[in-house]
Amino acid sequence: MFHDLRRFAADDRAIEGLPIRLVIALVVGVATMSVMLNMLSGVSGLAVSELDVRPSPDVIEPGERELALTVVDDDGDGVEGATVIVRSGSADLDGVVTAKSNADGRATVTVDADTRANQATGTLEIAVKPPSGSQFVDRRANTDILVVEG
Repeated sequence: MFHDLRRFAADDRAIEGLPIRLVIALVVGVATMSVMLNMLSGVSGLAVSELDVRPSPDVIEPGERELALTVVDDDGDGVEGATVIVRSGSADLDGVVTAKSNADGRATVTVDADTRANQATGTLEIAVKPPSGSQFVDRRANTDILVVEG
């Protein structure tokens, strides 16, 4: 055994003298590290900003109503190009209503909401699809619109 180690240490053939399993492990390790470093350098998910929607008004009566929805980032600045989606929650809404935010982050939608049978209140849910290619996300729940029987 000691004789083999001395012979291995005196061998100056570089990679030619290494066992094939060690060569394969070295190549696979370098390739894996290269892929991991490439993935890390492409990660920009740490610098994302959460979007929120500020509806006005946020309490409405049943019937056809116009709502102003402002899409804002973490700093409260309006976000252009976001798609705002209003859909039924515990209140009824025929279908889904969508609109795109303008340069000020405002989107205007017209909804025809109604409460369900034997309920005096209900909610409409708001979701936001961030502009494509942006650093925005919508992971948290947005403000619901409350529908209250008059």
